[in-house]
Amino acid sequence: MESKQQVLVTGGAGFIGSHLVDKLVENNYMVIVIDNLSSGSIENIKHHLEKGSVKFVHGDLKNKDFILKAVENVETVFHLAANPEVRVSTTNPEVHFNENIVATFNLLEAMRLKDINTLVFASSSSVYGEPEKIPVSENAPIQPVSVYGASKAACENLIHAYSKLYGLNAIVLRYANIIGPRLRHGILYDLLIKLSKNRSVLEVLGDGTQTRSYLHVKDAVEATLLTWRTAKKGFNVYNVGNRDWITVKDIVDNLMEITGLKNTTKIVYKPILHGVGWPGDVKRIALDISKLIQLGWSPSMNSREAVVETIRSLINELNFTPNS
Repeated sequence: MESKQQVLVTGGAGFIGSHLVDKLVENNYMVIVIDNLSSGSIENIKHHLEKGSVKFVHGDLKNKDFILKAVENVETVFHLAANPEVRVSTTNPEVHFNENIVATFNLLEAMRLKDINTLVFASSSSVYGEPEKIPVSENAPIQPVSVYGASKAACENLIHAYSKLYGLNAIVLRYANIIGPRLRHGILYDLLIKLSKNRSVLEVLGDGTQTRSYLHVKDAVEATLLTWRTAKKGFNVYNVGNRDWITVKDIVDNLMEITGLKNTTKIVYKPILHGVGWPGDVKRIALDISKLIQLGWSPSMNSREAVVETIRSLINELNFTPNS
């Protein structure tokens, strides 16, 4: 009987990570999850732990000895562990240095020492910073404007060096705004939390014209697995996003419509600088996904559909009762 391939998912109890774990288990892989639970939740993978289909290891990638032991007998590492809050860049940039760059370096060293040669890395559209025009292709300049984006770019460069020096096969995925069930950060979650506390006034960061591409997490996971299975040896980069984009005002309008608060909640926009929400925020970003589409992938929902689906999921998960 053929033994199952064993894979490791760092940050596997987090938002994208747990959905990836779901799909890997469904496809009959042996999955090890490492998570320090700083932003992830054991609830996200509890169903797998109860069935014994996933091994969970509570630990931190900043601990070199820990990660060296954890990667043993693994064939592929999906590296999704990171601090996902871009706004932390402004107030506490050291968090992104430690959680993203130091953690990634330790993981790369452990992989080198244990001779594990395939890595799938969750990067971000934030590496592009504020592009002159959208959508941006994988060949666009890397010019991050947040410490979060800079930390992801630094990780990409480390991975590139390990690929060239040590023969690491790497798939770098520059994710757009990934949304869906279990989301616990970003604009959709933040706005619903604000509404749950005060339904008379909703404060929205920025002037509402900030433009983003949104992709449902199930589509992001499909893209992740496809790029892994089809990647050439060496260093590979793919944008993972949607074909279209929408504004923050579009999101607010959809949220008000779904919650039934359209005519009762006052919307107050709070812009700074050129209309963004905070220092390091980007006014317009969307990705050219033609390289990914050439592999045979396509998103099942556009940006608005993904937003609507996510709002409905979060309303259910957060026990948010419209019009109450």
